[in-house]
Order: sequence, then structure tokens, then C-alpha cells
Amino acid sequence: MSGVRVLVGTRKGAFVLTSDGKREQWDISGPHFAGWEIYHLAGSKADPDRVFAAQNTSWFGQHIQRSDDGGRTWEPVGNEFTYEGTPGPHQWYDGTPHPWEFARVWHLEPSPTDPDLVYAGVEDAGLFRSNDGGQSWQELPGLRGHSTSMSWQPGAGGLCLHTIKLDPSDPERMFVAVSAAGAFRSDDTGKTWKAINRGLRSEGIPDPDAEVGHCVHRLAQHPARPSTLYMQKHWDVMRTDDAGDSWYEISGDLPTDFGFAIDVHAHDPDTVYVVPIKSDSEHFPPEGRLRVYRSRAGGQEWEPLTKGLPQSNCYVNVLRDAMAVDSLDECGVYFGTTGGQVYASADAGDSWTPIVRDLPAVLSVEVQTLP
Repeated sequence: MSGVRVLVGTRKGAFVLTSDGKREQWDISGPHFAGWEIYHLAGSKADPDRVFAAQNTSWFGQHIQRSDDGGRTWEPVGNEFTYEGTPGPHQWYDGTPHPWEFARVWHLEPSPTDPDLVYAGVEDAGLFRSNDGGQSWQELPGLRGHSTSMSWQPGAGGLCLHTIKLDPSDPERMFVAVSAAGAFRSDDTGKTWKAINRGLRSEGIPDPDAEVGHCVHRLAQHPARPSTLYMQKHWDVMRTDDAGDSWYEISGDLPTDFGFAIDVHAHDPDTVYVVPIKSDSEHFPPEGRLRVYRSRAGGQEWEPLTKGLPQSNCYVNVLRDAMAVDSLDECGVYFGTTGGQVYASADAGDSWTPIVRDLPAVLSVEVQTLP
């Protein structure tokens, strides 16, 4: 029977949760790297034994760790991330020039076909690639060299490149999202980039309809329909059906269209999940009720999923990288909270159970489906 491995990055270490295809009983391993912030754990689809971890502390800086046995043991790999040239400063919050600086790795994206190929999105807004399993990293400088880059400003979490999506139908196409610059697409394996923010509108910036400057929180994509992407923006849930050339809003009847996490059902590209958060100043569920919302029609019409989730006095947050799905026949959905719970649904969201509680605040959740 197939199984799943849930990879959880937290403020104080990494945890690996493993179960068989029934997803009823879970083995919990961790904390790995206890005391370290693990911004992201990412498992390879090309090699189910390979896992990468982005590990960071204010004392020792950024490290990349790799496991080749499913997270049981780890080894440090290459940690040299050097920007290739400087295209000029970007803007700071107050509009003053600010030099590009490397702070941390926010997101790791392994290739679905090559176990040695992995991408890293960093703060400040850099995109790096490794062709040797993380031993060495080279910047793809075309993104920071975009004609608008000098106007990019950080979001509240920094100028972070937090989403990388690889198009399975076109090996040269990839998408990234930067807070608070927006979404970008490359059609030549990262050499050049196009801003893909048409249709986005963001109050509070000098030009609400500007080409860049939008605080995109997360992109989601289904491999069977890679030109359709879903976006959770600072405000608004959005959709594109033309690879980002134009976007339209699908917030519909959500109780609030602010949030961070968004994902797509493994087998149905029209089924989408979000976790509404009250506002950009109150990062907790509306009315203190933790609800995942599901749309079975690609947006607009949403239904609350509450069975097994706390419906009173719940004031946790669900961060942008803290939701994932598995690819078993009955799609499993998973998310982690800043309160340290990881919830799982083995029936596509109809019911939920906490598979682990009382972890440090959860930063990321990823899933590997095991043979």
C-alpha cells in the first residue's frame, strides 16, 4: 500500500510524519535541527528518499541540509549563495534606495524529474539553481535584472521569493512570486522574465493597477493544467487561465479574501483550497473559527470545511507554505498552524484530524507520496 511522508518545518526544528495509505496512524520523527528555524522542507518527486531543508539562525546564518533516506539522517550541502552582479538598489519601505542583501532561503523547489536539480527562492528576491543536489548554487540573475526591479519593495516578511512553480508540460517555463513585487514568468529557463500581474489591483500603492508592487502571498497550480494558476494575494483570491497574462478575482463568497495558503486538489484542477484569515493586522481566523474553504468550481462558490477543526476561541495563523496535498486515490489535504498543530484530511477536506499537536509554530508543510 502506498504511503505518505509529511515534511514539517517549524520555528524550532523539522519534523517528519509518516503513515501508510490509510493515513490513520502516524510515526513522528524529530525534532531534527532542534532550535533552528526551518523555513522550508521539500521532498523530491524524482527520488522519494531525497529531502532538502532550508535551515536558518541569526547566529550561524543560512544552511541547506539534504537527506537521502527520507529524513532519518542529514548532511550539510552547499551554502554559498552569492548574487551575480548588482543591477542597482531596490526600494525600501519609505522609498529610499536599499542594496540587495542575502538574508535567508524561503523556498526550495526540487525538479519533478531530476533528483539533482533544485531551485531556491531567497530574500532579497533572488532565484538560485543547483544541478548537483544542493552542493553548489548559481543565481539566475535575469529576475533581479528585470527592468522594474529597482522599484521593488519588501512586504512585511521581507523582499522574499517564496513561490516557485515549474511547468511540467514545458521544461523552459517557470513561475515565481515575490512579496511585495508580484508574480513573474520565464519562458527560457530563467534567463529572462515577464511580470504577470495584469488584472491585479492593490490599494495602498501609488498606482493600484501597476505592473509590479503587488503583495502576492502564494501561487498554486495543477500539473494537468499548468497554464491555470490560482493566487492568494494580500487581499483577493485570483485565477489566471493564460499562464498569468491576465488575472480575474474568484474571492466569491469567502468570509474574507485575506490569507496566505492556497492549494489545488491532486486529481481535480477545479478544486481549490484556501484558509481565510481575518485581516492583514489580525492574523487569525474570522470569529476565532478555523475553517478551510473549498471550491469545486475553480473559484467563486466556496464551502466551509469545519468537521474536526476548532470552531471557537481559535487564534492561530496558517502561513503561505503551510498547506499541501498528497496524490493518493482519495486526495489528502494537510496544513499546519502557528499554534503547532498539523491537521490532515484523508477525504479531500470533508473531515479533519490533528495528526500532531504542540509543535513549535509551523512554517511549512510539504507531502511526499511514497511507493
